[in-house]
Amino acid sequence: MALFRLASDFDPTNALLTLQRELERAFGNSRGLDLGVSGRGVFPPVNVFSDREGYIIRLEVPGVSPEQISIETQGRTLTVKGKREFTPPSDGSFHRHERGAGEFSRSLQLPLDLDLSRAEASCKHGLLTVRIPKREDVKPRQITVQAA
Repeated sequence: MALFRLASDFDPTNALLTLQRELERAFGNSRGLDLGVSGRGVFPPVNVFSDREGYIIRLEVPGVSPEQISIETQGRTLTVKGKREFTPPSDGSFHRHERGAGEFSRSLQLPLDLDLSRAEASCKHGLLTVRIPKREDVKPRQITVQAA
């Protein structure tokens, strides 16, 4: 006699992994608060760094085609949205299921010295790169000293 009946689409492995992620998120933060899109375990992971010319933003998006990615800017906010398709095995079960799937959205606040109208993006080998140049008036420049 069964005390519990599980739905036919219930995946116990996925449920345990979801519980594990939620516990890591809750206890990984010393204040126990959700830090939003900048917190741990966010999908997709992102690196932001700068060089002399501007900012470079790299997001790991393996399994996501460029057609499934949209990038928008509004004010100083850059938002990257996309969707990773997922097809569960039809006649098997997972032993590990670590790669996230479904829709995602990451928003980043950018400094004022960037020219978002000249931003460019490319996607290669599962790595989305967004380059945002600095405004011309904030770039370092050489000043020639002339003899008086």
